[in-house]
Amino acid sequence: MKASNITLLYNGTTEEAFNFYKSVIGGEFINVSRMKDIPGAPPMSEEEANKILHMTFPIGKSIIMGMDLPSSRPAVMMGNNFFITVDTESEEETTQLFNGLSQGGHISMPLAHQFWGSFFGMFTDKFGIQWMLSYATQPA
Repeated sequence: MKASNITLLYNGTTEEAFNFYKSVIGGEFINVSRMKDIPGAPPMSEEEANKILHMTFPIGKSIIMGMDLPSSRPAVMMGNNFFITVDTESEEETTQLFNGLSQGGHISMPLAHQFWGSFFGMFTDKFGIQWMLSYATQPA
């Protein structure tokens, strides 16, 4: 397997969520496409046309992708069916990302040294997305 990525589905807040992640993590989007960019797209409201069809954002060596579900599809249940897992390069980086991304969210496991040899924490961000951040303090 070359890489493992995740696609996050939103009920119209993809752009807001990804801009928040970018403000904390830094970097640039690889791709931003809107519903109106679909070749031969059927007529749609301006709100629907401006929803995100596909958005790609690199985090380290991984990529997250996001999209807004069209209004014709049932709403998604946010944050309870996956985690975004980020392996970091230092405790300092882990702490900076954890503190930034968890702002306005709910911390379920504060950052701490764990028995399996990682500096690790878990939270749900203000958009309902679950995250695990981990820095390996001992060789695997």
